[in-house]
Amino acid sequence: MSYSFSNLAISLIEVFETQQNQLNDEKITVNDLLSKLASWYEKFRTAMDYGSEETIPRRAIERMLKRMLFLETNSRSIAKGLVRELIWAGYFPNATVPHSLIERVANSIDLHLKLKDEVTKQKVLSSDKLNEFILQILSCEIFYILLPNKEKEAVTSFMFRVLSKSIRIEDETDQTKDIQVFLAIRKSFAKDDIAFLKYKLFTQIFGRLSDENFENVVKIFINGYKEIRFQLSYPKKERILSHIKKVTPPFLILFELLSQEKGNIKLLAKDQEVLKQRVFDICERKYRTIRGKIQRAIVRSFIFILFTKAIIAFAVEGAFESIFFGRIQWLSIILNTVLPPTIMGVVGVTIRTPSEQNSQFIFTDVQKLLFEEDPVIINAISLTIKRKATASFKDYIFSALWIFTIMLAFGIILFFLDVLHFNILSKTIFIFFIAIISFLSYRIYQTANSYTVIKKQNILTPVFEFFFIPIIRVGRQLTEGFSQINFILLVIDFIIEAPFKGLIGFFEQWFMFVANKREELE
Repeated sequence: MSYSFSNLAISLIEVFETQQNQLNDEKITVNDLLSKLASWYEKFRTAMDYGSEETIPRRAIERMLKRMLFLETNSRSIAKGLVRELIWAGYFPNATVPHSLIERVANSIDLHLKLKDEVTKQKVLSSDKLNEFILQILSCEIFYILLPNKEKEAVTSFMFRVLSKSIRIEDETDQTKDIQVFLAIRKSFAKDDIAFLKYKLFTQIFGRLSDENFENVVKIFINGYKEIRFQLSYPKKERILSHIKKVTPPFLILFELLSQEKGNIKLLAKDQEVLKQRVFDICERKYRTIRGKIQRAIVRSFIFILFTKAIIAFAVEGAFESIFFGRIQWLSIILNTVLPPTIMGVVGVTIRTPSEQNSQFIFTDVQKLLFEEDPVIINAISLTIKRKATASFKDYIFSALWIFTIMLAFGIILFFLDVLHFNILSKTIFIFFIAIISFLSYRIYQTANSYTVIKKQNILTPVFEFFFIPIIRVGRQLTEGFSQINFILLVIDFIIEAPFKGLIGFFEQWFMFVANKREELE
C-alpha cells in the first residue's frame, strides 16, 4: 500500500536529496604518521573532559583556541594552526578540508575578538564572563564553518514544527514557549551542550556575526546576553526537556532513514512492508551500537574521574592522614579506587537492548511523521509558571521533604562510613566521588535509552528515585562546577599539549622539507 508524503515531510526530504555544493580548491594535507600520534593524544585528552560524544569536536576547538589565543595574536596563523590540529586529531579525514576555509575561520576569529574588545569598552560585563561567552560562541561558529550539517538542522526544524504545539505554558508568551521547545529539541535531538545553546540563541537574536550586522550586535549586545541568560535558566526547562525526550527516538531513526535512503525514500513509500523492514533494520543496528557507546562512555567517565579528581583527592587525603594520623588509611583510598570501575561495570551489565515492540512504536511514529499533515505523536501538556509570591503551603512541604531526602540519603552513607572508621576528610572525598560517579552513571543510563520509547518502571523505581536522585543532582553540580576549574587540565593544555603540538608541527615541516629535497633528485 502506497502513502502520500505530507507537505512538511516533502520539504524535509528535499533537503536530504539536494546535492551540497563542494568547494573544489586545494585541500589541506598532513603527515599520516604524525596525525596518528596526535589522534592518540586527542582520544586521551578528550576522555578527561566532561561532556557528551557529540560535542567533542566543538570542545576540542574551544580548548585549542584558548591555548592559541594565549600564545598567538595573528588570526590567520591561529586559523591555520587550528585547522591543521583538528586534522591531526582525526576530526577530519586527511586532504578533505579546503584551504579557503582557513580564511573564513580567520575572519570569524577577527570579528569575535573585535566584538569582545568593543563590549569590553562598554563595561557592562565582567571580563571573565565575556571571555567565556565569546570563546564559546566563536568555537561554535568555527564548528559550523568546518562541519556544516544542513540535514540535521532541517530535522531539528521539522521536529520543532511537529512538537511546538504539544506544549502550552500558562501566563507565558508564545515566543518564550517556542524558544524553550527549540532549546529542548537542540539538547535532546542534536545533543547540544550549553555553548551550542548559547550560540543558537545568539544567532536567533543577532544572526551569525558579520561585518554587516557587527555595529548592531555591539549596540544591543548586553540586551541579547541577558535574554540568553534568562532563557537558559528558565524554571520549566527540565520539564519541557523531559517531554521532548519521550518522542526523540522516532526523529533519530527518521534522520538515519533519510540519510541512508537519499533518492530512494519515495520508492520505499510505495511499499509499507519494505519501509517497515528498513526502519526495523535501522533500529536493530542502532540498538547494537548502544553497547559500544556505553563502553566508550564508561571508559571516558573513568578516565575523567581518575585524572581530574582522583589524583588530587589521593594527594590531599594521603598528606592529611600522614600529618594528623601518622599513617595512611588505605581502606578509604582502596575503596575510592575500586568504586568507580565497579559502579560503571554494574551499570554496563544492567543495560538492556530495546525490544521489537519498541521498534514497532518507532515505525508507527515514523509513518505519522512522513504521511500525516498534522502528526500527533505525544499528548499535549500544559505547564504553569508559579511566581514566588504564589508559592503554596504544599510547595513549602515538598521543599522541606526534598531537603530531608537529601539529608537522609547522605546520612545513610555517613553512617556506614562511621562504621568503617573513615575520618572527616575521607568521608568528604568518598561522598564527593559517590556523587560524581552516580551522576556519570546516570548519564550513561540515559545514553543507553536514547532509542527507547517504552520506558518500563519496576517496583524498585520509587526507592531508587527517593535515595539516588538527590545524590545524582549533587553529583551534577559538582561535575559541572569542578570541570570549569580543573588545574590539571590547564597544566596538560599549556605545559604538555602546547610543546607536543609544537613538536608535531616542527617534524611535519621537516618531513615536507625532506620530501622537497627528494623531488629535486627526480
